[in-house]
Amino acid sequence: MPLRKDNLIVYPGTFDPLTLGHLDLLERASGLFAHVVLAVAGSSSKIGAMFPCEERIEMAREVAAPLGNVSVERLDGLLVDFCHERGARVVLRGLRAFSDFEYEFQMALTNRKLAPDIETLFMMPREDQSYVSSSSVREIAAYAGDTSKFVPPTVQLHIERLVVLRRLSQHH
Repeated sequence: MPLRKDNLIVYPGTFDPLTLGHLDLLERASGLFAHVVLAVAGSSSKIGAMFPCEERIEMAREVAAPLGNVSVERLDGLLVDFCHERGARVVLRGLRAFSDFEYEFQMALTNRKLAPDIETLFMMPREDQSYVSSSSVREIAAYAGDTSKFVPPTVQLHIERLVVLRRLSQHH
């Protein structure tokens, strides 16, 4: 049976790295929609990227593999164009705290101006994941702290490898 275009959702982000909060939203969206496209931003205005885009895509594919109805794609350009190219009419955005709301609300209104046919769906992660952010994980990892409580096991392996490589480069 072909997928109905109205039963496809795009979940965009940098996912640098993908956290348990992201995974929670991804799992819940995969239960609500026939197909979820996890759109990994190729470039970002965010400073201090931990992983290159190709590795973020690889990690996302590893994490999403058990879900079955999730695909991972690179996002370059405008999100609304990405959605139109795939026939998606819904974008998923996560809200952890009230501080996220202003930015996300502004982006949703901007996207609505650009593409009135695309809706933004806001979801909150589980309470025990609501404080986790990629930036806090990056900061903990920068000091070789334990990030395992904040990221899926496959992502943790990538972080551990990166921490080891940083230590080796500092000693040479």
